[in-house]
Amino acid sequence: MLTIQNLEAAYGKVQVLHGISLDVPKGSLVTLIGSNGAGKTTTMRAISGMIKPRAGKVTLAGKDITGLDSHRIARSGLAHSPEGRRVFATMSVTDNLLLGAFPRFTRARPKGDVAHDLERAMELFPRLKERREQLAGTLSGGEQQMLAMARAVMLNPDVVLLDEPSMGLAPILVEEVFRIITRLKSEGVTMLLVEQFAAAALNVADYGYVLENGRISVHGPADSLKHDPKVVAAYLGGGQAH
Repeated sequence: MLTIQNLEAAYGKVQVLHGISLDVPKGSLVTLIGSNGAGKTTTMRAISGMIKPRAGKVTLAGKDITGLDSHRIARSGLAHSPEGRRVFATMSVTDNLLLGAFPRFTRARPKGDVAHDLERAMELFPRLKERREQLAGTLSGGEQQMLAMARAVMLNPDVVLLDEPSMGLAPILVEEVFRIITRLKSEGVTMLLVEQFAAAALNVADYGYVLENGRISVHGPADSLKHDPKVVAAYLGGGQAH
C-alpha cells in the first residue's frame, strides 16, 4: 500500500535520512520507533510532501508520489496527523473535521457519505462530540490531539500517518489515544505510527522498524522486536509498557 525505497532527506546541508526503506501493507499498522533526533518526524514529512526528499522513492497504492506537493499527496489518499497537533484554532471542531474531508467535496477523493463519517468520527472521539461547536483553540492539548487524528481520518484515506500522537499527553489520555488507534486498526485502517512510547507502539503494531541516526537498524514483526535484546535495552526500559 505504502512503500518507501532508499529515502534520503536533509535540512539544508544536514542530511537526516540515509537511504531508508520500509513497507506498510494494506490493512496493517506499522510503527517506526527510535530515539529523539533519529529522523522519525523527518521520515513522515518526506512521505507526506512537507519536505522534498533528496533521493529515493515513495509509492502509494502503486502510484509514485515522491516529491509531490502535500495537497496532491493528500488527494492521492494519504492523510498526515502531524507532530504538535496543528489544528485550525479559530474554527470549530466540526469545521476542522469537515476541512479534513475537503478533497472529498472537490471530487479529488471519492466523496462517499461525509455526514455519516462525521458522526463516526464523533463516536470514535466522544470528547469531540461534546465540544463539536467549540473553537479548536480552546480545547485542551489532549482534545486537540484527538481532533488532529479525527481530521486525518475524515479524508477517508488509504493510509494514515500518525506522528507522535501521545506527545505531551497525560497517561490517561495516552491510553485513550491508543484505544482509538486499536479501534481504527480493527476497522482495517492502514497506518504508519511514529511514537515515543515504543512498548505501547509495539503492543498495537503488526510490524516495526527501528530508526537510528537516519538508518533502519532492525525491523521485524512487532512481537519479535518486543523480545529483541537490543530493542529492549535501548527503547523498552523504564516502564514504558502500555
